[in-house]
Amino acid sequence: MTTTPVRTENTERTDLYPTRGPREVITPRQDPVVWSAPGDAGPVSPADLRGLERDGFLTVDELIGPDEVALYRAELDRLISDPKLRADERSVIEPKSQDVRSVFEVHRISELFAGLVRDERVAGRARQILGSEVYVHQSRINVKPGFGASGFYWHSDFETWHAEDGLPRMRTVSVSIALTENYDTNGGLMIMPGSHRSFLGCAGETPRDNYKRSLKMQDAGTPSHGALTRMADRHGIRLFTGRAGSATWFDCNCMHGSGDNITPYPRSNVFIVFNSVENAAVEPFAAPSPRPEFIGARDFTPVR
Repeated sequence: MTTTPVRTENTERTDLYPTRGPREVITPRQDPVVWSAPGDAGPVSPADLRGLERDGFLTVDELIGPDEVALYRAELDRLISDPKLRADERSVIEPKSQDVRSVFEVHRISELFAGLVRDERVAGRARQILGSEVYVHQSRINVKPGFGASGFYWHSDFETWHAEDGLPRMRTVSVSIALTENYDTNGGLMIMPGSHRSFLGCAGETPRDNYKRSLKMQDAGTPSHGALTRMADRHGIRLFTGRAGSATWFDCNCMHGSGDNITPYPRSNVFIVFNSVENAAVEPFAAPSPRPEFIGARDFTPVR
């Protein structure tokens, strides 16, 4: 097992997933994908859990119904139209169009989205996958309006959450719930199936306050073209489409990204990251200081 000692002010700790060093390093995954015991009750079927273990993701065709989609879409529209929220640091603005790209910490801003986080269809699946109580490490709405909204470059979320937020282990799962139709043309989510089984430690140091740039265009923590080509050749690429209300659950270490949306059709979703309460964030493993609370939570209160 590859480990690296990391020094803090008074202690030394073991880093199971070294990254942001002088060169790219591949480390075999040291953690389970599904943490619950076989046969544990929960809303995810055994077959879907096996698929998540194998591929790193699972899809739900209708996690929420059409009436609920309409409510959440209206709430999304209300939030991105609020001038006070637009000026808040939790809102990320598209550099070219000046449209709102993302709004973070929506479960604290909106009672409606807070209720979605607590919904057993959502939190119950996260508890079952992670085998413990969970808290929200991050939540946001992503808005990809038509005619030029930019995409998200290839990355592993865990690489950033480990390096910059201090999550020690791969005991974190995300859900992307579609609030608009996901076509094969409007900048949908792409994942390399099976890529979650190896950790790609990226080259290069983390700049101070890197989040201010990375939320608009990721640079630090991105794999090389050569590494991405080898991973794509090995694993392939899956593009996710589906109706509004569908959802994709995916492991924190999946290599994923999305393209620009140059169609007339928007692509919006709510994105929730659940972390195990037994995997609480510590000091960052490869950054000068933790990112702000609204991006990487330091409140580990379980979702109830």
